[in-house]
Amino acid sequence: MRVLVIGNGGREHALCWKLRQSPLVREVFVAPGNAGIAEVADRVPIGASDIVELADFARNLKIDLTIVGSELPLTIGIVDEFHKRGLPIFGPTRLAAELEGSKAFSKDFMRRYGIPTAEASICSSLPEAETALRKGSFPRVIKVDGLASGKGVFIVQSLDEALELVRDIYLTRKFGNAGDRLLVEEFLEGEEVSFMALTDGERVVPFAPAKDYKKAYDDDQGPNTGGMGAHSPAVVLSTEVAAEIMRTIVIPTVQGMEKEGRIYTGCLFVGLMLTADGPKVLEYNCRFGDPETQVQLLRLEDDLADLCLRIARGNLGEARLTWKKEAAACVVVAAAEYPGEVRRGLEITIDPVEDPSTFLFHSGTEMQDGKMVNVAGRVVSACAHAPSLSEALARAYAGAAKVRFDGVRFRTDIGRRALEQLRHKADSSPG
Repeated sequence: MRVLVIGNGGREHALCWKLRQSPLVREVFVAPGNAGIAEVADRVPIGASDIVELADFARNLKIDLTIVGSELPLTIGIVDEFHKRGLPIFGPTRLAAELEGSKAFSKDFMRRYGIPTAEASICSSLPEAETALRKGSFPRVIKVDGLASGKGVFIVQSLDEALELVRDIYLTRKFGNAGDRLLVEEFLEGEEVSFMALTDGERVVPFAPAKDYKKAYDDDQGPNTGGMGAHSPAVVLSTEVAAEIMRTIVIPTVQGMEKEGRIYTGCLFVGLMLTADGPKVLEYNCRFGDPETQVQLLRLEDDLADLCLRIARGNLGEARLTWKKEAAACVVVAAAEYPGEVRRGLEITIDPVEDPSTFLFHSGTEMQDGKMVNVAGRVVSACAHAPSLSEALARAYAGAAKVRFDGVRFRTDIGRRALEQLRHKADSSPG
């Protein structure tokens, strides 16, 4: 069959790479893609948010399955447009994607269905935000309501810092309409983990959990980003807690959306905090994660094309996913200024990668005048799999060192705490 992937990041590169391995797939197209994806898919010069043009392309080329990687086309209704034309597509409708498109909607939804999450005030103006901030203790969390590419969440340590931030958001409108409403949330302590599941709106099957690293710098310092690295297994998540997440969060979410007439299909990605009171939802995402997907697909043994096609047809069946008994790790190579405004057009040199277990999934690369350059802050996801997490991390870091451009940087502590936990478990085990 012919498959179209929509997006241009490391996640989409990994999706195309995995789809290429399916015996069902004859051709893979990507819109718009990037310089690296061109090695495994045919690029289509249509933007991810040009949903009518994308539907025209899928109809004209008789695309058998479309998989939406990025969130924006989902929130503006690409699935609805494809459904109108009878075109198979993997992802939630516009109404269902509001779980990610509006943090205010998702917070109210969780309250209605008793899904554990942080306490929060939803504020529609600067005075409301200032009033909410003057109640309660610090630290607090401030979130913009709409899509912000992973950059709309802030942990504030004091009232003065918080007031300065919300005034900046409202007065400069730096997030546009996405910042019209803000959430002032309770700060949750614990370990953060990414939990994804596939669903056809009724049946739900979990992905292998992953651990994502959101902060820009080592030791979880600096601003939030779209993700600076990941690994799977998550290490911090036990089988018992994973079952609890399915029972108390994932399944109630899918069932609640059905009750609200917003049948949810595709990938449901829940960002969680493992607190002393149990797992609580930080946020919903309505698509595969980035960079979590890169490590999960390195471990997935099943046919991704078959899974996504069954979901697009509304019949997941009795799927039980199979995972390689090994670890996978990812280190995101980024521009110096990321997540701020980055210099673009920096020439990128990538040395050959000889290790067959190491992959460089491109995020923000493009070819200009015969040279590869960066067009975004996250540039390459250096990923690897190995029998152990320590080996996978070592190989991923060796891959990251292959990427060179002016100001190149990456976190040097991805997986460090997880390895410490594994060593502690080994030291404390009997015998």
